[in-house]
Amino acid sequence: TRSVSAFLLNRSSDLITCALAALGIDERQFNQPPDTLATAGFKAIMQEAAGSGSYAAILSVLNVAEGSYFEWASANAAPLPENFIHAEWITLHNNPEFAAFVHFLRSELDRVGPEHEALCEDIFRRAITLEKDFFDSVY
Repeated sequence: TRSVSAFLLNRSSDLITCALAALGIDERQFNQPPDTLATAGFKAIMQEAAGSGSYAAILSVLNVAEGSYFEWASANAAPLPENFIHAEWITLHNNPEFAAFVHFLRSELDRVGPEHEALCEDIFRRAITLEKDFFDSVY
């Protein structure tokens, strides 16, 4: 069987390809999108967590990123929008494989986070702020 990450990567890649075509966006343009303060900040905090070598720090960032999409998609799962791209974006983040992945991230943070409480709280709070800033910037 395929791994969850392979499943999600293939499905999101297909969705992105379809969305770009539907929106008339050249793939080269998509590969070099301009950063906003929020996206630059989120990339920086992900690099910080990865560079720290701390599993707990990495889990803190991933819980924000993946958990927020899972919660959003779970709240908006039915009825699905008629637009295929919108419906697929919700389905991509609200399916058994993705749910299992998010639950794994949460359980791992619950397991290792208490030993690194200050670090996890700092990174989690900053990541939440950046995630909110990202969504605020597109509305």
